[in-house]
Amino acid sequence: MQDIDSEKKAGPSSPFSNPRRGGSARLTILIYAILLASTSLFLAAIVPNTVAKRLMSWLNEDLPKQVSVSFDAEGDEYLIGVGKADITGYAADMLFQINLMGYADPDQIGTGLRQRLYSRAFIVADPSRSADKFIYLVLDTQSGDTAVRYGILSGIRDLGPEYADYGHHNLAVTGTHSHSGPGAWLNYLLPQITSKGFDQQSYRAIVDGAIESIKRAHESLTPGHLSIGSTKVFGANINRSLFAYLANPEEERAKYNISSEDDGSVEKDLTLLKFQRSSDGKNIGVLTWFPTHGTSVLGNNTLISGDNKGVAAYLFENSVVGDETAAEGFVAGFSQANVGDTSPNVLGAWCEDGTGQMCSFENSTCSDGKSQKCHARGPFFTANDEGTSSCFEIGKRQFEPARKLYDELSRSPTPIRGKWVKSFHTFHNMSNYQFVLPNGTQVSTCPAALGYSFAAGTSDGPGAFDFTQHNGNPNTTSPVWQVVSHLLKAPAEEQIACHGAKPILLDVGEVSQPYDWTPNIVDVQVFRVGQLAIIVSPGEATTMAGRRWKDAVAKEIDVQFSSEEDFESPVVVLGGPANSYTHYITTEEEYSIQRYEGASTLYGPHTLAGYINVTLSWISSLGSSSNIEPPPQGPEPPNNSNRSLSFIPSVIRDAPPFFKSFGDVVQDIVAGTKFPLGASVSVTFVGANPRNNLRPDKGGSYAVVEQLFTSDSAPPEWRPVRDDSDWHLVFRWRRLSELLATSEANITWETTDPWAVPGTYRIRYFGDAKSLDGTITPFDGAGSAFMLVE
Repeated sequence: MQDIDSEKKAGPSSPFSNPRRGGSARLTILIYAILLASTSLFLAAIVPNTVAKRLMSWLNEDLPKQVSVSFDAEGDEYLIGVGKADITGYAADMLFQINLMGYADPDQIGTGLRQRLYSRAFIVADPSRSADKFIYLVLDTQSGDTAVRYGILSGIRDLGPEYADYGHHNLAVTGTHSHSGPGAWLNYLLPQITSKGFDQQSYRAIVDGAIESIKRAHESLTPGHLSIGSTKVFGANINRSLFAYLANPEEERAKYNISSEDDGSVEKDLTLLKFQRSSDGKNIGVLTWFPTHGTSVLGNNTLISGDNKGVAAYLFENSVVGDETAAEGFVAGFSQANVGDTSPNVLGAWCEDGTGQMCSFENSTCSDGKSQKCHARGPFFTANDEGTSSCFEIGKRQFEPARKLYDELSRSPTPIRGKWVKSFHTFHNMSNYQFVLPNGTQVSTCPAALGYSFAAGTSDGPGAFDFTQHNGNPNTTSPVWQVVSHLLKAPAEEQIACHGAKPILLDVGEVSQPYDWTPNIVDVQVFRVGQLAIIVSPGEATTMAGRRWKDAVAKEIDVQFSSEEDFESPVVVLGGPANSYTHYITTEEEYSIQRYEGASTLYGPHTLAGYINVTLSWISSLGSSSNIEPPPQGPEPPNNSNRSLSFIPSVIRDAPPFFKSFGDVVQDIVAGTKFPLGASVSVTFVGANPRNNLRPDKGGSYAVVEQLFTSDSAPPEWRPVRDDSDWHLVFRWRRLSELLATSEANITWETTDPWAVPGTYRIRYFGDAKSLDGTITPFDGAGSAFMLVE
């Protein structure tokens, strides 16, 4: 039986390989910013049960083979629903240079698809009050987004009057923070720069898929129960800014220092919410929270995937196929938590300069004093696969304890109790927000700005030039960067003073031409069902920042609601980045260190305190009483989806090479070849641009593996057994000639796939070609049959 722990490599390097081990290219933002600032001003004028058992063999040996369904009659009954839909967007486009979103590298161009991306929707409603409900979305994207959220809300309204109860107050749009999804869909100008603007097709793929997942969840609403639990996850995260974390008070850090393995520098707790329907006791889904960055796949990767969270969801959903505890259509959401200073590259940051040394503790530099050669290492960093093997392993390390916890809750649930389902949301302007700290000190937040260490990147994705973390400032970098900074906008003395320890590189919160560069208006939102409270964070809260936020909410709920009937001590989780993207949220102590996270904390040293203050101001609206006044909507942020700049042309045409047709096999395997399980099988076809048809879940796949089934009573039949939603079936596309509009598609099945079994198979390709007159014609091709053998 295939042992995934011995799988040190998830697959071969691409046949269209790019040897560059890229990192973050945030400094490209600065170069583009000079040009764009000037330009902007101008423009402004099917798996069998045996497969599930194989997957379960990865779990601890003492895990029961079968888990009996335990129906929880003690907890309160709610209406619950789950739904899942495709949001993948562009699989590849080398010609028009659409990059992946996360590392801010304009050269990280998508070339294919390792795993489809999804929106997973979870709805909880009060059966006695239909208006009391909430939707928690988990998108396989870098973050939530203002324009995406506006688009989803508009689409929900168009679904009809039965969706009228959904709105700003009860919709959370969270991202798993994968750095391997298509870009060009965010609302504000700054993240659009490296993607060459905003693209409607990329945007609509996310919005339409999210709406479809909500529709499916709403249509599946059924009476059911919720249960909750937590478990430890080891080996899936470390603190990548430990130097900043250690600036927090020692007595505070000591509260979380349990052992050498769980020293408190990151949170090791995974919280799982289980959805169980009443009609038959079957579970319809799980929603988890655990913090680790979506940066297992490295900056030189060009294949779309959901990173380690996408892997965890994929493994969990496949593990319950045929399981007696799970309903058909089971959905597993792996949401982020206080992710800001975490890394999945658990072997730490090392210098790739031949010294064999770890990067400096204070500023993540190497022997040359620069950050470019400082790279974090995942568990299988020696595999030459752009982090793919490490990504699968980190996903598996989240899946395994989550699945074990799921089974424990199925046997002995800890029910959610409390009939209330409450939510609040308000827009809040974080520029110059004045408030009083608990100690009586009056403070203020600032208009958004990014510091010099922002441009240094992190060990997960280092920056460029002479920027470093912690000590980056105008005196330690080239004078050219002050010129660049001032070309955008020179910060005023008041702004400089407000941001305190942060030397301002990009004063983005005070630039609004041709439209806002970054948000000043933020979303503040909390959900409550029974004893569970969910803080929906628009930014990446660090480990300690998240703890302080959660602790403050838990204490306020205790104070305000402890007299409620069926009240239990609150369980508070934090999910995000959600609804918008406001970069990072550090503690004041971490901010003072000015590593990457502090430099990316937009609103100054009191950013976290500002979020907490606004959140606590409206906790009262989560009470069980139906007469509590909700918070005001607040100043609405702009929706730039229809006025954003775009320098991304459409596909012009596709053409096959002379004497060839679309779908013809260019490079095949020899018919009848026997491959041992674990080998990679690859076929190359005459291709067409994947942008012609994104092929969402109802539209099929680009890549399919078919197995030949034979019987005495029926003719032989080819049936699909894999498609491009499967991690180990990889689709790659490349343009051969821009002038001739020719291209190739390569499909590789990595039979390290834990579900692979002996049999006769073939690989098929499905594409769509665009003619010069705009007509799009579907086509397909098939490789020769081959055999997998033990």
